[in-house]
Amino acid sequence: MIPTSTVSITCADGRELVGELRRPADPRAAVVLHPATAVPTKIYRVFAQQLAERGHAVLTYDYRGTGRSAATPLRLDRHVTMTDWIDLDAPAACDWLHAAFPGLPMLAIGHSVGGHAIALGAGADHLIAAVTIASHAGITALIPERAERLRVAAILSAIGPLTARTLGFVPARRLGIGEDMPAGVMLQWGRWSRQRDYFFDDPSLDAVTRAARLRVPILAVGIDDDPWATPTAIERITRRLTGAPVERLQLATTPDAPVGHLGFFRPSSSERLWGPVLEWTDAQVEGARAGRG
Repeated sequence: MIPTSTVSITCADGRELVGELRRPADPRAAVVLHPATAVPTKIYRVFAQQLAERGHAVLTYDYRGTGRSAATPLRLDRHVTMTDWIDLDAPAACDWLHAAFPGLPMLAIGHSVGGHAIALGAGADHLIAAVTIASHAGITALIPERAERLRVAAILSAIGPLTARTLGFVPARRLGIGEDMPAGVMLQWGRWSRQRDYFFDDPSLDAVTRAARLRVPILAVGIDDDPWATPTAIERITRRLTGAPVERLQLATTPDAPVGHLGFFRPSSSERLWGPVLEWTDAQVEGARAGRG
């Protein structure tokens, strides 16, 4: 078992995030794992351990307003947005890991909104490659199943915003969309979900320009039974990465072992789904090390 230590990550605006670092005795690369919306670090621990056992120093962390990086009570983080996660938290995590392991090749893995941070350039100057898992344009109209489309629309356009404005946070666990999250996250997510091109239509992000600047190799992973991150929704992101070599990997599932949007990182998925992703990251590291040699 690779030892784990708790670390503190300071963002550009002074906010402190709580992270976990797994450091093998002689690391050959460094990997930062950007989480999905309000998904706590504990969900990624087994996957991070697998990476560490393959010789990677691995940083996982909680975004502000989530997990151990949340204020108490959570309503004190009511103004936190997804833009904060993308433009402040993810870059700070990359900078921290680069400073801790300045001589090592560095990769990023982004789950859902974590992949958005990668696409918009978080830590790009430090990276040799990146993987996005179930990272898609969360446009409600793109959800193919009618019942799920109506359920998500009700949450993102009505129930979520109402509870956000009333409570200052969203009890997302009760709604079946992850962990409780700050009000600002829900309100921004809801706005993006109704736009034709998701956050690419948000003028404050300049997302089209930023995505086109990315140059590192990307492995964009989708899961067949994911009700949200369908190939069409994933392509809405990858088609904007015009300067990056993008490889798509679509993982098959079976009815008796569903994975969905959040299940890739469950230990039960390790034998069936993790192999191609781990092999791809290993190949990127070996290529970078050979190039430096």
